[in-house]
Amino acid sequence: MKDQFPFAVARVTRRWRKLLDERLKDLGVTQARWTTMVYLQEGGEGLTQRELAGLMAIENPTLVRLLDNLEQQGLIERRACPNDRRARRLHLTDPGREFMEVLTDRANMLRDEMLEGVDEGDIAVALKVFHRIMENGEKQK
Repeated sequence: MKDQFPFAVARVTRRWRKLLDERLKDLGVTQARWTTMVYLQEGGEGLTQRELAGLMAIENPTLVRLLDNLEQQGLIERRACPNDRRARRLHLTDPGREFMEVLTDRANMLRDEMLEGVDEGDIAVALKVFHRIMENGEKQK
């Protein structure tokens, strides 16, 4: 069972991303871009690029390209940080907020479809297991 676990998690993750990408295709946003926006929204608007990169566990140069694309699409904006002239704070634009509503609706529909027939108790146990795995992974740094 333990041997199969990482592969099962990877398959579910790939399937989720593929299906959500298909459902967002008409919006012209890739999985990397919508993930960035979700982290920005969940982490709280006004994050710096460095803070967002840390939340997403990616390198800053990778994030800069994603942010450039999102800014070109008019979904986010960078604003000067009042406390640090070198830093920029990230904010969703009005179209970015509207996009997040559409994304959330579509993601919720997909989530409900993929979790159909799965008991709430089983979901709670799975989440507990994932949290423990993440805790163990954090210790490996």
